Amino acid sequence: MFSKPILALSITLALSSSAYAASISNHNDFTLTVAHINDTHSHFDPVKSSFSANGVEVFNEFGGYPRLQAMVKTYKAQAQTSNQSLLFLGAGDAFQGSAYFKINQGAMNADLLNQMGLDGMALGNHEFDLNNQKLNTFISSLNFPIIATNVDVSHDANFNGQTNILPYRIFAFDGNHKTIVKNINKLPKGKKLVAVFGLVLQDMPNIAPHTGDVKFLNEVKTVQSTVDFLKSKGIDDIIALTHIGNATDVALAAQVNGIDLIVGGHSHTLLGDFTNIGWSNNGPYAQMVTNPDGKAATCIVQAGKYAEAMGKVSVSFNDQGQVTSCVGHNTLLSNNVFYHKADRKPQDKFTPAQTAKVDQFIAQQKNIVIINEDSQLRHEIDTKYKPAVEKAYGKIIAQVPTEIKHERRPGDSGANDKHGSQVAPLIAESQYYWANLPQVQRVTGKKVDFALIGAGGIRTNINEGEYREGNASLEMLPFSNFLSIVSLKGSTVKQLLQQTITATLPEGAHAGKYPYGGHLRYTFVETTAHKAGHLTDVDVMTGTEKHPVWTPLQDNKIYNVVINNYNATGNDGWTPIFNAQKEHSNRIDLIDVDGKLVGYKVKNIKQVDDKYQVIYQGAAPNCKAANTVCNTDAQAFIDYAAQARHQLVPLAYSVVTLDRITSK
Repeated sequence: MFSKPILALSITLALSSSAYAASISNHNDFTLTVAHINDTHSHFDPVKSSFSANGVEVFNEFGGYPRLQAMVKTYKAQAQTSNQSLLFLGAGDAFQGSAYFKINQGAMNADLLNQMGLDGMALGNHEFDLNNQKLNTFISSLNFPIIATNVDVSHDANFNGQTNILPYRIFAFDGNHKTIVKNINKLPKGKKLVAVFGLVLQDMPNIAPHTGDVKFLNEVKTVQSTVDFLKSKGIDDIIALTHIGNATDVALAAQVNGIDLIVGGHSHTLLGDFTNIGWSNNGPYAQMVTNPDGKAATCIVQAGKYAEAMGKVSVSFNDQGQVTSCVGHNTLLSNNVFYHKADRKPQDKFTPAQTAKVDQFIAQQKNIVIINEDSQLRHEIDTKYKPAVEKAYGKIIAQVPTEIKHERRPGDSGANDKHGSQVAPLIAESQYYWANLPQVQRVTGKKVDFALIGAGGIRTNINEGEYREGNASLEMLPFSNFLSIVSLKGSTVKQLLQQTITATLPEGAHAGKYPYGGHLRYTFVETTAHKAGHLTDVDVMTGTEKHPVWTPLQDNKIYNVVINNYNATGNDGWTPIFNAQKEHSNRIDLIDVDGKLVGYKVKNIKQVDDKYQVIYQGAAPNCKAANTVCNTDAQAFIDYAAQARHQLVPLAYSVVTLDRITSK
């Protein structure tokens, strides 16, 4: 598993990590270790990545399910040897994000997760990406429960008879021996009791439109009620397993009394200071937030994204269930083969001497470790699932000279970054290109002025080397969204930019709504750190990439904008676009039917309960039909790369400038 010297060092460093010591007590009556993952998004294979080792850039791979499996087996073995109480929790969004998911649609997720020994998982928004019937099948096939206290599935026929969604789960510990308490009114005597309850987004229907008749309850009210109920039954050690985002976790802890530990997800926040490897400082791991009663505090953790890392926290409780210490950190899980360049050609592989220096560097860090994959899980992926995935990738459409990186929000990759994703502007540019093709204009009758795209719809970097159709349709843009052309006033576009950028300024905020443009650029200046700011410039590009001409966006002018249908409906906080179409819309949705592009005209959008519903002038598109292909967003990028950008490189100009007051 580990390289020999690294295992000993990792244990020593974990014991010496900074701890929270409460003034209420110096007596640690019970200590629980929690290993945790979140937002793995079907990244069963490792993620190609890089880091800095003493100033040397190292191209490597992080994570993947076989490494997660190896790591949690190590943690479980350590807990057994030391007779330590341990839980292993997943904070949601196992679904979506890779070609494996597109092909297997949840079955592979269940297969591999069942082998990992989870004690429970939160319900993420992307778990609703298929439909409730398939989600119900997934949940029913799990050997651990989905835990969600503010979800009511009783009104949705697809979940009829579902017994594996629980509001909470209670565990009884006697050292490393763990049992599940099935009757809260018959609690075992003489054991340490821990309750884990789950929490999902209360605005889930706006984030995940395919929620059917499932109801989502208020986060704060439901949590306080749940905590009070558990305490009334005599359970004082309480964990919230959430999928609401780190910033919302912090706010929740400040509004609710009695949560001891929040294990979170959704915002993809790799908590901890990773500047030692050239990454960012993403805020404290095991941050303590004082509860509203001023007497107790809640410890908060989250472990990044894409199965790259695993978190491990040890939390100690006194006899009254208050936290007396909380200590731990995230660990990135690396392979042991390193390269000097992103394309990882044999001639660029590190020599044994160079590799030894990197090994030595890693051994001295607490937040990165070399660990071998679990061989059994790797064999199953390679033999059972990988052949079909590789077959599905299709034709080579472009060459990528240098890796093109995607980050949701400028600054996520480091304090000096003002421009953010290099991938998002390319995708937006492809949408602008495609929407203005003659064959598309014949369907729409419109000349598009610019494109907009939300960062959360993009799931991968563009890796160096050959680029295939499936890299776009199966991985980078996997949601099968279709493109929409919407007429918007310039003032509406500015309002959209102002609101969505402001919403992503706080540390730990969910940044999926962050906007990028194609043939559009803007500058946003922060005026209050992590809270507020304003647009200073918004310009439309009327020239070419080689000879750009920028014209200020006019408030009262109507622009034709191409956007994917998810954001064009106003989902994920793009509310100004919904408001612009409540009464009337001249939007056209573009979908392939029987190999022919068809435009579906939208009458307006109305709000039904918590969902936005598109009302069409005639028949609505049916993306489930065998003759219908809806992913025109991915097709636009495929056509753009194949026809106009054989060498896939970033745009020559920046479309986003975010000027922060202070570094993260």
